[in-house]
Amino acid sequence: MTADHASWLIKGVELVRHGGLEVTDLLLAGGTVTAVEAGLSDADAHVLDAAGLIALPGLVDLHTHLREPGREDAETVETGTRAAALGGFTAVHAMANTEPVADTAGVVEQVWRLGRAAGHCDVQPVGAVTVGLAGTRLAELGTMADSAARVRVFSDDGRCVADPLLMRRALEYVKAFNGVIAQHAQDPRLTEGAQLNEGEVSGRLGLAGWPAVAEEAIIARDCLLAAHVGSALHVCHVSTAGSAEIIRWAKSKGWPVTAEVTPHHLLLTDELAVGYDPVFKVNPPLRTAADVAELRRALADGTIDCVATDHAPHPVEAKETEWSEAAFGMTGLETALRVVQQAMVDTGLLDWPGVADRMSIRPARIGRLAGHGAPLEVGGPANLTLYDPAAPAEAVSPVGASKSRNTPFAGMALPGRVVATFLRGTPTVLDGKLA
Repeated sequence: MTADHASWLIKGVELVRHGGLEVTDLLLAGGTVTAVEAGLSDADAHVLDAAGLIALPGLVDLHTHLREPGREDAETVETGTRAAALGGFTAVHAMANTEPVADTAGVVEQVWRLGRAAGHCDVQPVGAVTVGLAGTRLAELGTMADSAARVRVFSDDGRCVADPLLMRRALEYVKAFNGVIAQHAQDPRLTEGAQLNEGEVSGRLGLAGWPAVAEEAIIARDCLLAAHVGSALHVCHVSTAGSAEIIRWAKSKGWPVTAEVTPHHLLLTDELAVGYDPVFKVNPPLRTAADVAELRRALADGTIDCVATDHAPHPVEAKETEWSEAAFGMTGLETALRVVQQAMVDTGLLDWPGVADRMSIRPARIGRLAGHGAPLEVGGPANLTLYDPAAPAEAVSPVGASKSRNTPFAGMALPGRVVATFLRGTPTVLDGKLA
C-alpha cells in the first residue's frame, strides 16, 4: 500500500453514527469526508477493504508527555507522535513539564512547530499555570493564548497548584479567552514521601502511603473555586472512588467541571506492586479494585468525561532501579484503545459510540480543539481511526514507537488492533504500521 494517494475509499466499514454502528463506505478527499453511503465507487481512489473494522473519529489525548524540549532521552515530539498515531490518535495535548518549562509563548510555539514538522498527529501544547511549575506566580497565560500555538489548556501537571489564591487567579484569568485550568490534584503536604496508595498493600510492603484524601480534598476545593469564579476546571487523572463522587456532585450543581481517567487506572490495581516492580509506580498511584470499579462506572455514566493516557515515558535507568528511587509514570499511547476495549467495551459498560464520545468528541471539546472530535460525516474533517475489535488478544510488547519502554501492560494480552489512522485524509498508519 502506498500512502500518498490523494483520495481514499474505505469500503464496508462499521461507522459510529446516530448512536449506533452502520455498515457503509467512506470517501476521503482533500482532507475531508466527501461521501458516506453504501456502494460507493471511485476509480481514482485508493481502496481500503474495511470489513469488520469500526471507524471512530480520530482519537484525542488531553494528557501526553512528549518530553521535548529537554528530555529527548525519554521521548521526542517525533517518537511520541508516532506512538500516538499507532494508537489511533490524531491529536495530542503536550504537557508543560519540559526543560525549559512551557511557560512562555516561545516554548509553546517551539513544541507546536515540532508537532507540525513531525506530521504524525496534531500537537496542541498545554501551557504551565505557574512560572517554572514552582507554584508561586502565574505564568504568561495571555501571551501563550495569543501565540501561534493558541494555547487554551493550562496545567502544572506533575505538580499541584496548591495555593488556593493562585488557583483562583488562574481560573479568573483564563475565563477571558475561554481557557481551562487542568489540575493535578495532589495535596503536597499529605503526600510527602508517598510511594503507593495508602492501604493494605502499602502497609504490607512497607511503602509510604498515598492517601485518597490528598486527591479528593484538592478536587473538592477546586470545584468550589470553579463554581465561585464561573470558570472551567478540568481534573487530571482521577484515581479514587471518592474523587468520582465529588465530581458527580459538582456536575449535579451545573458547575463547569470536567474530568479524565487514564487507561491504567481503569485496569490495574495496587496489588501489582507486590513484586516492587517500578513499572507500576505512577502518579497518582494505582488504587484498589473498588476504586477501579467506581472509575469505570463514572466513565460509563459520563461523570468522568474522557479517557486521557498520561503517557509518561522515562529512560530505562529512571525505572529499572529500586522502587523508592524510580520515576513515576507509564507509557500509554499505543495501548489506550485496547485497554478501553477490555475494561469498558468487553465488560458491557460502554458501546463503540460511547468510546467515540469519551476518546474523541469530549476531549476535543474540553481541549478547545477545532477540527477534531467531529462526527464522520460529509464535509467533516477526515480524521479517523479504523479499529478491529475482533483481532485476537495479543501480548503487549515493551518495545514500540515510543523511545521509552515503561509500559505496565508488557506481556499482558489485550484485545483489538488499530489498523489505520487518517489525519486530514492522509494515512499516518496503514495495516497497523506507520504509513
